[in-house]
Amino acid sequence: MRYRLEGLDCVVCAAQIEEELQKMEGLEDVEVNFVTKSINLPEGKEEVASEVITQVEPKVKLRKIENKARGSITEKKGEEAQTKVLIISGLLMIFGLIFLPQLRRTPFSWAEYAVFLIAYTLVGWPVLYRAIRQVIRGEFFDENFLMTISTIGAIAIRQLPEAAGVMLFYAIGEYLQERAVNRSRQDVEALLAIQPEYANLISNGEITKVQPETVKVGQVIIVKPGERVPLDGEVIEGSSYLDTSVLTGESVPRRVVKGEDILAGMINGQGVLQIKVAKTYQDSSVARILELVEEAAERKAPTERFITTFSHYYTPVVVGIALLIAFLPPLVVPGASFSDWFYRALVLLVISCPCALVVSIPLGYFGGIGACSRKGILVKGANYLDILARLDTVVFDKTGTLTKGVFSVTEVVPRNGFTKEELLSLAAGAEEYSNHPIAKSIREAFGKKQLSQKPSEYQEIPAHGIVATVGGRRVIAGNDRLLHKEKIPHQDCDLDGTIVYLAVDHIYAGYLVISDQIKEEAKETIKQLRELGIKKTVMLTGDDEKVARQVAEELGLDHYYAQLLPEEKVKKIEELEKPFQAQPSRKLAFIGDGINDAPVITRAQIGIAIGGLGSDAAIEAADIVLMDGSLQKLVTAIKISRRTRSIVRQNIIMTLGIKFIFLVLGSLGVAGIWQAIFADVGVTLLAVFNGMRSLRFK
Repeated sequence: MRYRLEGLDCVVCAAQIEEELQKMEGLEDVEVNFVTKSINLPEGKEEVASEVITQVEPKVKLRKIENKARGSITEKKGEEAQTKVLIISGLLMIFGLIFLPQLRRTPFSWAEYAVFLIAYTLVGWPVLYRAIRQVIRGEFFDENFLMTISTIGAIAIRQLPEAAGVMLFYAIGEYLQERAVNRSRQDVEALLAIQPEYANLISNGEITKVQPETVKVGQVIIVKPGERVPLDGEVIEGSSYLDTSVLTGESVPRRVVKGEDILAGMINGQGVLQIKVAKTYQDSSVARILELVEEAAERKAPTERFITTFSHYYTPVVVGIALLIAFLPPLVVPGASFSDWFYRALVLLVISCPCALVVSIPLGYFGGIGACSRKGILVKGANYLDILARLDTVVFDKTGTLTKGVFSVTEVVPRNGFTKEELLSLAAGAEEYSNHPIAKSIREAFGKKQLSQKPSEYQEIPAHGIVATVGGRRVIAGNDRLLHKEKIPHQDCDLDGTIVYLAVDHIYAGYLVISDQIKEEAKETIKQLRELGIKKTVMLTGDDEKVARQVAEELGLDHYYAQLLPEEKVKKIEELEKPFQAQPSRKLAFIGDGINDAPVITRAQIGIAIGGLGSDAAIEAADIVLMDGSLQKLVTAIKISRRTRSIVRQNIIMTLGIKFIFLVLGSLGVAGIWQAIFADVGVTLLAVFNGMRSLRFK
């Protein structure tokens, strides 16, 4: 069950909540999503989680998201009040700096203390409160504790402007950071603003506007021109062109007519459509897609996990160095001033906050996921985006992936006294219950003629064909291997193309030639993958050797494996992945149609389903779904993933580099607290704004 974490405004607090929750039984795998301020909890664990969250952060409350797809990602509460506090504190700070000599001349400098301490307290009390609470809980090494110690230390040595300035600029940084993160959320929310506001329900001959959640399966709705389709269903009257770009990223309208399926989220063109609802709103394609995109940021990339671990060690080390700098030189260096070295230690504490990394890296991946969604690519987690950026090998299914998967019977060749009509009739009868594209093409070739008798004793043999009884006759329809398996003599063995052989009552009856066309974009996609540095392209197919070789040669693939059963495809993927176990930087992806290839998609390091629009099997099985079935989207996804990874690396190098420089300068006494504020707040903002670039991919 998905919950919103209301009141969560601190990335370190989010990490602490996650850490404490994972200590509880049944919550070991729970992850807090700071970017969307949400969490997924196992059923029955809400109360336990709520208690833990309250102990860590009392103001954070769990709120159940009743409608997963329609829940808002953004939170704007308290922005106005926060702005007023920053303005008042800022004005006091400016006043104090302008009139500092006069304020210091008052008895005991009470005016100086009054002005700067009020400014300090206004913006600093949330930090002080959280620091005190963390100390009570025995946790010292977080940003709140560091800011509290450094500023109180500054006050102790009468560096009041610096103390107030640190808190003020830290608060401004937090405010701008939250606004930037919210902006990123709003961009993704706008990008995915595909949930409809209402449905026009036909009831007792009248049209009533209702919430989509209230419409039941089987009811009829009307979609007027320009309206968004509210629910998945079947068109029962009317025809129109639909804008599917919000789901697929494609701008070319799709025509629908009576009898065709239609999905929620599409925008109707000029026609009026009557739709019989096939799924409730909660089960619709748009609801599922929105849910998956929002949950995607919870699956953390290895880089995110590393930074979380790194910050656990980094902060205590810097605090230890600061303590040594504060107390060691005054004891061993003749003439060393304690206040001077203590001030240097305070500078180090200000610089050491790891916020820039902890906030910007998840934000970068979140933006990358959003950029993919805009292009009709559904990525289920930052970890998959990270793997995609390191692809070494791409393994393709053939039918429906590299080829169109639209088969047609181009030749009927009877043998041993059978006629063409009889051969086609027997083939259509045997294939009556099969969902395979080849079976559908045979039934279409037979046309709308009535079968003399429905098949009985039907048996489908994977990667071979079908054995069934049609009109009292035992019919075998399949590939050459099936005839050899059944020991049926036949003269047509080495034929080119996709061939369906038929035998009736153990007598060879002839064969059908089935044609399938390679997708126009397939060759260009393979070429672009090579340009992106993909070292190996492989094809797996259950089709015959000759057909597989022909397709592989035409597309320029490196390797192909033919005549594979579904379980053999899984074994082949495992074989291909073996060399990568010793080389973590190399990754393998399998791309298939998401239905027949579900076991292989699930087993691969990263499984990609092509043509997932409206396919529950594709959306569930795959790690990445190319919604409109375009192979070119694979190239786009790789480019976005690499750009995202580059932005994340830039943030890591920039943040650690600047902090290291200022840590050295602060230790030498060259950099003061004002420079330290830039090294902390300034770098955090730079990293956040840089991370936001990942959302905008052209």
